Amino acid sequence: MQVTIRADEDLIERVKRSAAASGRSMNEWANLVFRAATDPDAAGSEIERIRERLRNAGVLAEHRPLPGSPPDPELVRAAGERAASGTPLSAYVTEGRGE
Repeated sequence: MQVTIRADEDLIERVKRSAAASGRSMNEWANLVFRAATDPDAAGSEIERIRERLRNAGVLAEHRPLPGSPPDPELVRAAGERAASGTPLSAYVTEGRGE
């Protein structure tokens, strides 16, 4: 996937310098920053430094568990079986169309 962003020249120059200083292309560097900002499982000293800077800037996507407890796996399995036992959508789509 390709993404286009608008940024002022000063920011682009800082990104170019940061990417070059780490031996990466701007694309590789941007991917690293995006990953550090959004992946709670990302680890490594460089990623941790980026995550800390993003956290300080208030733009780090922090993982927050959903409230409540997870559903009982047996209840989920049973609900799946009930959902799979109905009339297939294809039957409604072809109903009345003739053969």
